[in-house]
Amino acid sequence: MKFQNILTVILLLAASSSVFAYGGSPQSSARACSKPKFSHFTPVDKAEVAANATFSFSASAQTNPDSISVSIKDHVIGINITPKNSGFDVTGTIPESAKNSFVRIKIAAEGANGCKGTDGWLLKVLP
Repeated sequence: MKFQNILTVILLLAASSSVFAYGGSPQSSARACSKPKFSHFTPVDKAEVAANATFSFSASAQTNPDSISVSIKDHVIGINITPKNSGFDVTGTIPESAKNSFVRIKIAAEGANGCKGTDGWLLKVLP
């Protein structure tokens, strides 16, 4: 009887050690891909603005600044990127062609390790 109990314990230990070999914790896989984060959207989401108004946002420090792309109505918008201690400040101008419409400012960028991140916000452009 004791032999059977010892054999069961050995089999259970062997099975559990092989389970741990196939994966890590969810936290370790999250650290492997560090996506860029965006914040401080100006003007705020769903605000009413005029065409040619300036918009801005902040990108996190893990963002590759050369990969930041902003588009409005599927047209890439020219942007200015300014480094700051905790990341980057990004500014641009809403095009005249966006008058009298709703637009989404779409942001795309890569993190330092190649992970892609996206974000954006909506604005109403007045006539």
